[in-house]
Amino acid sequence: MTSLTSPYVLPILLLLASNVFMTFAWYGHLNYTSKPLWMAVMASWSIAFFEYWLAVPANRIGYQVYSAAELKTMQEVITFAVFSVFSVMYLKQAITMNHLIGFALIAAGAFFVFRS
Repeated sequence: MTSLTSPYVLPILLLLASNVFMTFAWYGHLNYTSKPLWMAVMASWSIAFFEYWLAVPANRIGYQVYSAAELKTMQEVITFAVFSVFSVMYLKQAITMNHLIGFALIAAGAFFVFRS
């Protein structure tokens, strides 16, 4: 059984957590559009600081066993999955059939990146 600290697993977990932070940094302020833009930028920047403390180690550790292209592909698939949940749960916006088709195309691309 693979450990959670394995270079195969840990980068995925770190990228998942990183994407939660980054999604809030980029889109969380949309529920607070009455606040000044400078506040949104500062809040987003503050959140993104912690995102980098997860993303950089994820890529450094993952690069031991994954190529840069594989790490980027993982990050994109994770980003879309995290954003989909965020969009529904936090922004209260529905996922449409076009979103699902787009996700399927991204997943198909990921298949080819990881295909041996």
